[in-house]
Amino acid sequence: MMIQTRKKAMLALENGKIFEGLNFGAEGENVGEVVFNTSMSGYQEVLTDPSYHRQIVTMTYPLIGNYGVNPEDFESDRPYVAGFVVKEYCHAPSNFRMTGTLHEFLSRYGIIGIEGIDTRELVRTIREKGAMRGVISTVDFDPVSLVDKANAAPMMVGADLASEVTCAEPYYVLETPESADLRAKIRDIKAYHASFRRVPREEFDRSPLPLIAAFDFGIKYNIIRKLIGRGCRVAVLPATTPAGEVLALDPAGIFLSNGPGDPDAVTYAIKTIRDLLGKKPMFGICLGHQLIGLALGGQTYKLKFGHRGANQPVMDTTTTKVEISCQNHGFAVAPDSMPDDGNIITHINLNDNTVEGLESKKLKVFSVQYHPESSPGPHDSDYLFERFMELVKKNLTRIRHV
Repeated sequence: MMIQTRKKAMLALENGKIFEGLNFGAEGENVGEVVFNTSMSGYQEVLTDPSYHRQIVTMTYPLIGNYGVNPEDFESDRPYVAGFVVKEYCHAPSNFRMTGTLHEFLSRYGIIGIEGIDTRELVRTIREKGAMRGVISTVDFDPVSLVDKANAAPMMVGADLASEVTCAEPYYVLETPESADLRAKIRDIKAYHASFRRVPREEFDRSPLPLIAAFDFGIKYNIIRKLIGRGCRVAVLPATTPAGEVLALDPAGIFLSNGPGDPDAVTYAIKTIRDLLGKKPMFGICLGHQLIGLALGGQTYKLKFGHRGANQPVMDTTTTKVEISCQNHGFAVAPDSMPDDGNIITHINLNDNTVEGLESKKLKVFSVQYHPESSPGPHDSDYLFERFMELVKKNLTRIRHV
């Protein structure tokens, strides 16, 4: 579907840099932290990842929108980005799965897009100067005014954004019957793509499957699929759920999800995690990983421009195996800050040696900075869910023998 009216759009950075292009998607104005993603595909998954809340995302791949959008590739209930920047938007997409265009999708949810700018120059600026605040607009074209608005935008450091994207109340997830039948027939979990349904608490409680309590700091749907695809039922909990309510569910394991913002600002979750450490097997990813690092006594810091894309090489220090990972984060755990109390760094990023994984065997907790539920490898990181399930099964066996 062609966009009939081509309207001007502008992107301004807080350092005074101005980029002029053409609008697609919604019209209007919004502010956010300007970042870039190096994935060659998966733009719909990027748009609907809650970890991009309050961020204006630039795609480095030059042609975006060529396969449209479809309801199966949502990672949450809606897009969360503050704006979308591309080199060239595809006005005539074609794919047998598509149910609409990217332009229509962004328009429906009020997301402003801009195309036709030099994304290489923009990314080079971010890499040299660091991620910075920006404003994207189709209504104000005064450079001075736009730069002032960018500088007035909220900082990412100190921002608790998990509380803005988390679910308002718990919800409960089981496999669809068709999905459960398929799982029973397929031995190779890599070939199985689970589907799920939200169910009433009464139906959830009747299920005999192991219960996983999953904190929603901005959880992605594919994480839930990975857990139920291994024979679990999942209670998705608000980020502010206290430890007592979690333990009252008597879960077989606890999962800490990804999410946006500064981990240092999520003080309530850090306290809850400390109260839960050692009581149940625990697995965290992305923001969940950073919160585990803080709960164990470590510190976090903001990266210059973060890691965002589906091509980040990570080495497992326990095996020296390298996996290609999908990442989306702007903060990291400081390696020298971790107390030497049985805590080990299990993974490192081979591009910059930042911490990508932590583990405390005595507390039955481990975490990774990247997204093992994504598929850049495409199955390089599936073993992490298997590792979590091994801890869950051991916990269930111990309970049965008490």
